[in-house]
Amino acid sequence: DRAVMQEFRINLTERAALKIREHLAGEGEGLVLRVFVMGQGCCGYRYGMVLDNEVLEDDIVIQNNGIRVVVDKYSASLLTGSEIDYVEAGGVEGFVVKNPNEQSTCSCGGHHHSLIE
Repeated sequence: DRAVMQEFRINLTERAALKIREHLAGEGEGLVLRVFVMGQGCCGYRYGMVLDNEVLEDDIVIQNNGIRVVVDKYSASLLTGSEIDYVEAGGVEGFVVKNPNEQSTCSCGGHHHSLIE
């Protein structure tokens, strides 16, 4: 467990951090960004992202690009090394997770890019 906590890394791109800061400004300063794995879809993991006002005892908290990011241990083990970006392209707008740990077994277009729901 300690190894997961020490090795956990996640990277927010500047675009993603900017968007998250906009949300935080509207919601209040004391919030953290909680990122989690919601389960496995047909093409890799499904992710969720919420602004949260509480940090649980088992959570891992890191600071990246000025944002406090919180993950539970289960999600941390699947998300470490991932990058969260914000895309606006081809009518799609939203946060995208690029996760090097995903072993995608089918062709779903953007490889290793999962839009956060």
